[in-house]
Amino acid sequence: MITKSAVLFSGGLDSTTALYWALRRRAEVQALTFDYGQRHRVEIRAARTIARRLGVPQTILKIDLGQIGGSALTDPAIAVPKYRRAPRLHGKSPLPPTYVPFRNGILLALAAAWAETNNIGEIICGFNIIDSPEYPDTRPVFVRAMERAVRTGTSKAFGPAGFKIRAPFLGLRKSDIIKIGLALGADYSRSITCYSGKEKPCESCSACLLRARAFKEVGAADPLVERMNKGGRR
Repeated sequence: MITKSAVLFSGGLDSTTALYWALRRRAEVQALTFDYGQRHRVEIRAARTIARRLGVPQTILKIDLGQIGGSALTDPAIAVPKYRRAPRLHGKSPLPPTYVPFRNGILLALAAAWAETNNIGEIICGFNIIDSPEYPDTRPVFVRAMERAVRTGTSKAFGPAGFKIRAPFLGLRKSDIIKIGLALGADYSRSITCYSGKEKPCESCSACLLRARAFKEVGAADPLVERMNKGGRR
């Protein structure tokens, strides 16, 4: 029987929603954040703030994916693409420069090892494929494969209890994820999205433009923008 859950918690909009979603389901929830050498390190500070405000225990694991390179999010020599409007997403190659090679696989593998030593039976992720079809590690087939690997390659293989990787928002648009979060009372004023590593949305990277479009579709003001316009208070 699963009694404890962990949320892969970056401090971004999707993972913030996932944390609120998990708290609605279970009393014992922990936040697991990775400091992997990402350009948008402001997310780590945001994750600390959000977890502290919610009273959720948080662990931050440090690794260095910058040694692998190949991504604008870990290599400062690779520019983050800029757009005038939200780009069309088609789910075809080539991979975007903001793709970090096998990042979600690496993070889930480490999360599974950490969960194994902490008696945690499920990991919850904020992955969604609708607004990120160009990323191979946000697809349902990837999540299922990782779950099978964890069940096969950890102590879960020898016990009656299974192990679950839940990605409840996989088939949802970002606007739908926001609606769920708002219904759960999620505070998005500290959630960080910008690929360029800014706290206030830069309004030119794909992540910020998709976030702006999603809030517009919901018909709500972005609490982060409102907070920053007030000088970052609250």
